[in-house]
Amino acid sequence: MADSIDFFNKYIMGSAEMLFGFYCYVKMLHKRVRLWFYLLFAACAVCMVRIIPSGTMIETGAYILLLAAGGKALCHTDKKSALLYAALVVEIMQLSHGIVNSLSSVVYPLMSCFDQNRVGMIFMFSGYVVSLLSAGLCCHMVRRYFFCCETIEKQYMFLILIPLLMIFTMDEYIHSSIYSMVVTDGSGVMVYTNHYQMLIIQFLGMASLFCVLAACKKLARYFRISTELSLLEQEEHSLRQYVDEAKARYEKTKSFRHDIRNHIAVIKKLLQTGREEQALDYIRDMEDMSEELSFPCSTNNPVVDILAGNKLGIAKSMGIDVCCRLLLPYPCGVRDIDLCIILSNALDNAVCACKNMDGAAEKYIRISGRIQGDFLLMEIENSFQGRGMLREGTGLSNVRAVAEKYHGAMSIKTQGTVFVLHVMLIIPQHSEDIPRQMD
Repeated sequence: MADSIDFFNKYIMGSAEMLFGFYCYVKMLHKRVRLWFYLLFAACAVCMVRIIPSGTMIETGAYILLLAAGGKALCHTDKKSALLYAALVVEIMQLSHGIVNSLSSVVYPLMSCFDQNRVGMIFMFSGYVVSLLSAGLCCHMVRRYFFCCETIEKQYMFLILIPLLMIFTMDEYIHSSIYSMVVTDGSGVMVYTNHYQMLIIQFLGMASLFCVLAACKKLARYFRISTELSLLEQEEHSLRQYVDEAKARYEKTKSFRHDIRNHIAVIKKLLQTGREEQALDYIRDMEDMSEELSFPCSTNNPVVDILAGNKLGIAKSMGIDVCCRLLLPYPCGVRDIDLCIILSNALDNAVCACKNMDGAAEKYIRISGRIQGDFLLMEIENSFQGRGMLREGTGLSNVRAVAEKYHGAMSIKTQGTVFVLHVMLIIPQHSEDIPRQMD
């Protein structure tokens, strides 16, 4: 009888518990897998139960690794997210089981007047069911109210994983030192541990877990607000540049228009007196003056013309070959500020990359782009030193944030000493779709 109960607990209920954990794990990842994936996982779980001793920390660690491997292979989740969510699900199930186990240990002595075999069987089955239901409820709460894998910054996942592993280790220690050993006195009567205290510890462990998740949610919100604040600072800087440039060009244009009659009168007088050569020289000087009033980069968007003209002018003064073949309808459905954020960050990075190159190397920056259907495609290509690891800093993060704002994407490609930044924005051509997109 004892052997059959042990077999039932170890293989049947243990495998069912692992399979239920895999179901909660998949749901928490917001994924869907086919039925045969569950059967494959169940087979792996049975093999793990047969190989690894039950009730040990090694078994729990192996179960976490099995869940993480399933998330990586079957759900196509990155390694950090797979490991974090696997540890989270296993810890929730362990704490739920510990709470139910403590409750059973508190209530069981009160049932001494009944048949102990039947009471023991009832407690065993009901304990499994209640612990699984409570674990499923907690996983559902985490999935719905706290976070999902897309909202967690990959570099901050270990801030959640470390306290999670600490709670996990303490919980495992409680299970191994308290519930895995039965202590009796000299007469053979079982000596009960203070299960009320253990119950409080288990509840505090679950509460601590939810507090860590709540702090994670606040942290993710802080990082999102920090990114938005960085974008606003970029907007303010771009607006200030645009206003200063617009004022300067307005003053030059005003002065030129004020003197245009005098210029025409001078040219007329020179032609009337037969001094054609001097008149041509004067016209050439006027062409130079008018050239200063025109934009060096013509994209059909005045704001982009000013910004790209400033950035490419700086690059040209540094000996960098520049080329701009960017054509934008005006208006094009993208806010001028957002275009400035993309181009200012991309061109600042390009100028900095060219500046860090060796003096004899070819330095160039090329901008191209066009509207194609509902898509705005932009490409910024520049030369760079071609060595070292590329990291996405604040500038490229701002570009990516703008691309995601328009439901687009940003990608980077390097080949040798060539760096190419691709930006795609989705822009509905129907005007009534644009406010909906911006929302």
